[in-house]
Amino acid sequence: MGICLGSPAKSFHSTSCQVLGNKVAPGNSNPGLNPPNQQTHSGTLCDVPIGFKGDLPVYINLKSFTITDLKNATKNFCVDSLIGEGVVAIKKLKMNSFQGHREWLTEVNYLGQLHHENLVKLIGYCSESKNRLLVYEFMAKGCLDNHLFKKGVQPMSWARRMHVAADIARGLSFLHGLDANVIYRDLKASNVLIDSKFKAKLADFGLARNGPSGDGTHVSTRVVGTMGYAAPEYVATGHLTPKSDVYSFGVVLLELLSGKRAMGDETIGGAEDSLVDWARPYLRDNRQFSRIMDTRLRGEYSKKGAQAAASLALRCLQIDAKNRPAMVEVLATLEELQATKVVLKNSPRAYKVEHHVNGMLSPHGTTRDGRLLR
Repeated sequence: MGICLGSPAKSFHSTSCQVLGNKVAPGNSNPGLNPPNQQTHSGTLCDVPIGFKGDLPVYINLKSFTITDLKNATKNFCVDSLIGEGVVAIKKLKMNSFQGHREWLTEVNYLGQLHHENLVKLIGYCSESKNRLLVYEFMAKGCLDNHLFKKGVQPMSWARRMHVAADIARGLSFLHGLDANVIYRDLKASNVLIDSKFKAKLADFGLARNGPSGDGTHVSTRVVGTMGYAAPEYVATGHLTPKSDVYSFGVVLLELLSGKRAMGDETIGGAEDSLVDWARPYLRDNRQFSRIMDTRLRGEYSKKGAQAAASLALRCLQIDAKNRPAMVEVLATLEELQATKVVLKNSPRAYKVEHHVNGMLSPHGTTRDGRLLR
């Protein structure tokens, strides 16, 4: 899962965690830390508690670790602890309130039941004395926040950004499609983790909760989450719906397009300036949408694809939640964009055009007669 340093925006809640990436060597005294080899079915809500320890549900697929197990595996929680093979990540919760325990419990409860290719896999936990820790699969590429905003990191390509967007949408669509209508509630770049194959997964379910049921239109909650990502109606009223997640997705999609932080990006103003407010005028005008695009892409993206993604972001960011698309529609749009690219790439016409252009190109990206390739 890696270590994600810093926070892109102000948080409404005070729970804090330390995330340690650790590898357990073969023959280590704690082989139980290795992820189980059992195959996990994609997209299921299949596990129910087999019992309870106090208020903690016990799931048959989760391993209970002692604090000694985890200290030994991490050299007493050393941040630089990397000691072999069998990869896991450990998140240590700083228990400073009852609310912190409740969010930890919520994460165990949801990830103990939910299995999907775009949700991080929870392997086990430790609940010993005042210690609260979670053991996850290790996400080798760290968090999306680092790939978009950390200085010195190679910029993500356009194709990879759209792949990540589709992965996020797929995870949210799965949650919203459950009978429980689960609302993630804390989507942000630092909560999107990326594995060694660059598959993106949602992590940190401490703020997740079931959505409205029956004839209910929303659930009323205290306002938690992260400024810049939270939907305006939720911030104003505490009314939570799946469309709240859709708004947050629109913000993350905008970050993927622009390479700018949701709040406080120095290139758009001061610490209180919002990326959404800055970008909205450009999103509404197809002639100016390129103003929001990340300059580090150097123009290497499909203009039509970028326009479609920008249009989708604008739909997700509608002030009136009723005008936002459902996540299943968002996912379908992104998958259609990806599918269209594959079809064009494999079509005979595309091959002829590509072959003709390659034959005309000079090493400097111009045609043989000196004209720039557009």
